[in-house]
Amino acid sequence: MEPTSSTPDQTFLAELRRRRAELLESMSAVEQALAAPAPGRQAHWAERVHVALVELSADFREHISITEGPDGVYRELLRTAPRLSAAVARLTREHAVIEDLITKLVAWVGEPELNQDVDTVRERGTALLAELARHRQRGSDLIYEAYESDIGGET
Repeated sequence: MEPTSSTPDQTFLAELRRRRAELLESMSAVEQALAAPAPGRQAHWAERVHVALVELSADFREHISITEGPDGVYRELLRTAPRLSAAVARLTREHAVIEDLITKLVAWVGEPELNQDVDTVRERGTALLAELARHRQRGSDLIYEAYESDIGGET
């Protein structure tokens, strides 16, 4: 790993840490909703899962905006560390995949007449959370490679 000539200021890193923590909180809310008991209360269970997924969706869209936006993290990172362009491209591709997974799960769980298949929702939700966890890990690795700074994600 070679250090870059540009090191981000502490405010930038603190903001990244805060945003990562928010995304992690949303992921935890989905995990808790999925794990809640469902027998005899599928409608309530599905509503709780739906609300948690909607929150996760908003936080993930914000994540995309702060990473890919015109003043986003990736633009600055590519300016200071162009050697990491393949990793940035991979994370950008993952954004589209994850956003699609979230959108489909939100729509499916939100269908009022659907008799929820709890096990299938849990499987898809758990797979989504695993994909998000791996994405966060790769993002953290990318920032560390670029700036030799650990952004963690927990407060």
